[in-house]
Amino acid sequence: MTEASIENSRRAGPDAAGTSVPAGSSAPAAVGDGLAEQSRTEVPDWPAEVPELDALFLETIGTPEGRQNPYERYRVLRETAPVYRSGVGFVVCTRYEECQLALRDPRLGKDEIDREERARERFGHLEIFPRIQDLTTRPPSLLFLNPPDHTRLRGLVSKAFTPRTVERLRPHIVELVDDLLDRIPRGEVVDVMEALAYRLPVAVISAMLGVPSSDWPRFREVVGRVTVLLEPVIADDEIGPAFEAQAELEEYFANLVALRRRDPGDDLLSSLIAVEEGTDKLSEMELISTAILLFGAGFETTTNLIGNGLLALLRNPEQLARLRADLGAETPGAEGAAMRSAVEELLRYDSPVQFDGRYVFEAIELGGVPVPAGSQIVTALGAANRDPARFTDPERLDLRRDEGPPMSFAGGIHFCLGAALARAEGQVVFDRLLARFGAIELATDSPTFRNRITLRGLAELPVEFAA
Repeated sequence: MTEASIENSRRAGPDAAGTSVPAGSSAPAAVGDGLAEQSRTEVPDWPAEVPELDALFLETIGTPEGRQNPYERYRVLRETAPVYRSGVGFVVCTRYEECQLALRDPRLGKDEIDREERARERFGHLEIFPRIQDLTTRPPSLLFLNPPDHTRLRGLVSKAFTPRTVERLRPHIVELVDDLLDRIPRGEVVDVMEALAYRLPVAVISAMLGVPSSDWPRFREVVGRVTVLLEPVIADDEIGPAFEAQAELEEYFANLVALRRRDPGDDLLSSLIAVEEGTDKLSEMELISTAILLFGAGFETTTNLIGNGLLALLRNPEQLARLRADLGAETPGAEGAAMRSAVEELLRYDSPVQFDGRYVFEAIELGGVPVPAGSQIVTALGAANRDPARFTDPERLDLRRDEGPPMSFAGGIHFCLGAALARAEGQVVFDRLLARFGAIELATDSPTFRNRITLRGLAELPVEFAA
């Protein structure tokens, strides 16, 4: 995860580098008013630098207001200039078509060039820089590799996350969910994020990797600190704690790898230690970085799916009632078609992952915009999921929607390795919740999202359950 902060620092530009954009320092929400009504030809500088669009995008990624509710801002950006060259050094894509092309085109990939120099430019003024510099000399994780290294490493770990393998885990997931729901009191306000949304996915991925249950409570805070490095705008006072968390995770999983070498178990980490594909196997640092990536991604995305998804259901009671009816009307052998459709729509409606990025190795054209080699591209996945050219009436939650998959798990060779697992956990959670509780009521008028945008999720979700 460390490389993300270095790569993303170039996206935020000089005004945002080193500090999150303070509330009120960028243009107010009304900056986009009127822009969406203009055609492309009526924006004279488009697709070059358009200060109003830069202000709106920086407001989206860098202010609490923008991060809490990015979707109206996405709409303005998408309708005004679906692909535009920012004045702060990146190309922003907000439509489904261009995001999909950028994520799948082999002329684009992850930026592995000049990592150490970028780190110096971005973090050289910080006291912690020597530690950061040490981390940048290490091989990148799977998340930031290109072929052939990416192909080799992903091939060694992907077998554990195939849909068939995940389906074999479903009975265990059901047991875990039922146990967690047994502990939820009726008639009292419960924070679903703590009681369910975090505990389930961390239990699942920990069991897969062989992480002892006694260690689970510490990881929510640690992983929360390190994932700030995936943000396009990072405050200086968050950088030190983030790298300290990264070091803590590295130390923990280095010790766990050493333990599994001495005493292998029936878990994924032990399998990765033992695996050999011809003469190929994972190096020590690859083992550690892969374990950290699988562990963090294994619960962050699913935690946010459960929280965002339940909030969407509670804010759309007619859709929740229709889902209950559809589940009750399913015939034997339907194999949960209604719930599978519902989870896909919940993923689309409020995606747990809002952004991904690519580096342009060869010049391309996106949406009629020439993009030269050396450019950085930001794919706004949350905006693509609300693209009316792809989804009918996209601002509306429709749990029966059947218009193809959302872009919530990105695409191309970096398509989320754990997508099948996240989907299965989401399906089981919502199915068991609705079967167990006849009434679920939101206990606040204004749930608060964490001050993050790349990984979008709630800080807490107070809910009251009734039988």
